[in-house]
Amino acid sequence: MANFLLIGTCVLAGILLRRLRIVPTDAAPSLNFVALYLSLPAVILLKVPQMALSGEMLAVALLPWLMLLLSAGLVLGAARLWRWPRATTGVLLLVVPLGNTSFMGVPMIQAFFGAAGIPFLIVYDQVGTMLIFASYGSLILALYGRDGATDLVAITRKALLFPPTIALLLGLALRSWSYPAPLSQVLEAIAGTLTPLVMIAIGLQMTLRLRPTTLAPLGTGLAIKLLLAPLAALLLCRLAGLHGLAIDVAILEAGMPPMVTASALAVAAGLEAELAVALAGLGIMAAFVTLPLIYWLL
Repeated sequence: MANFLLIGTCVLAGILLRRLRIVPTDAAPSLNFVALYLSLPAVILLKVPQMALSGEMLAVALLPWLMLLLSAGLVLGAARLWRWPRATTGVLLLVVPLGNTSFMGVPMIQAFFGAAGIPFLIVYDQVGTMLIFASYGSLILALYGRDGATDLVAITRKALLFPPTIALLLGLALRSWSYPAPLSQVLEAIAGTLTPLVMIAIGLQMTLRLRPTTLAPLGTGLAIKLLLAPLAALLLCRLAGLHGLAIDVAILEAGMPPMVTASALAVAAGLEAELAVALAGLGIMAAFVTLPLIYWLL
């Protein structure tokens, strides 16, 4: 309960800070930057050495790739059915399969499952989301981006040198080494800033201004990401006889809202900007309703 109160308080604080114009209009990206380059790596460094490699971990790592196939297939089917413009299809193909599995994932998984769920989140995020972002995301940007091309090598290099990725590799290398108490205390203090930073940034970015033509692809994309994907993951895992904390974390991760970074890249690549921003922003708002629903079904 305390975790949910923290999340709600921080989101409300962000909304009030924006409404009262207490902080600069570009404060949210700065908060996200600190969370991404400092707080999240600290969480990973703390939790990765606690991971026990098992068959469950393999299932957790495989599930996001299966959700990629499902999401991309549904988007392509909807785009063909409703004859959406190429820029719209490109946004949906890029943003819908990629979830906000770290920023939104860490506070929500911790709220629902406690600290025990974080190691499984890290596997889903790093082996699933980040690798999909580096490979599949680069391909979509190349096919649908401005001028039909983008620097695949630069995107892949950036993903591999991403601080959370480096923290994952370092944490795996240090699995047999116990952190000194002062270092653990420093990492715990830094890791504790992740939820407040991310949720305040979310509150700062919440907005409801859309053109009517954006509503149909937006609704379709959010329905796929927030409802169809996690429900399909739940059905698939249960039919396969998979249960337990690791599987439940992976199913909830499949229902995380679209990735903010993917949305920003879609805008930078000249795709449908309003749709890209709305998928990320409104997706986060809607997730406060859909995630408890998915959790209730587990």
